[in-house]
Amino acid sequence: QVQLVESGGGLVQPGGSLRLSCAASGFIFSNYAMAWYRQVPGKQRELVAAITRGGSTNYVDSVKGRFTISRDNAKKTVYLQMNRLKPEDTAVYYCNTMIGRQYWGQGTQITVSS
Repeated sequence: QVQLVESGGGLVQPGGSLRLSCAASGFIFSNYAMAWYRQVPGKQRELVAAITRGGSTNYVDSVKGRFTISRDNAKKTVYLQMNRLKPEDTAVYYCNTMIGRQYWGQGTQITVSS
């Protein structure tokens, strides 16, 4: 079955960096686009970044120039490098793919605070 397992969350000061990882299993990873979403309480889940199976990327405007999504097909892992973090980046971050339907990881908390 499809499984997505995120890691790398935590507490970081404003201006700091974190890298999230999402280990995928149960499907042919290289065949599918992957994405990172985030959600804060009381708000809808927001698409942060996506990467196609060919490696093309897109980002929500608020993270352009600060976040980078990448994938390693050999490791079946997608990454989100987050630099120059801001308090408004605080959220639970979810790994996502769509194979007939949406699949989600369990989420990892990112807190940006001094």
